[in-house]
Amino acid sequence: MQTIQLKKREFAEQRSPTLNTVLMVEETLMKADGVLTVAELKRILPKQVMHQTLIGILEYLSYSGKITFHDNKVLWTYHPESKLRYKAGLIVR
Repeated sequence: MQTIQLKKREFAEQRSPTLNTVLMVEETLMKADGVLTVAELKRILPKQVMHQTLIGILEYLSYSGKITFHDNKVLWTYHPESKLRYKAGLIVR
């Protein structure tokens, strides 16, 4: 059994995003053209998201392989129609 360890936070309270918030951030990043800073992402989101919550979402999306997140810059990298999804006998639907 493998344990997932996200970065240790120094915030007073860790914010947990709702599924709707995660999906909103995913959709915004998918539609974005190129690399965005976290500040730019916060400006183009349809609803306001607390900074701690947004960073938690970005860390999750990075862990799941959907984005590249480094030095406060974000790039959507996931491509669902990739031929890699059929490797090793796995089929993603």
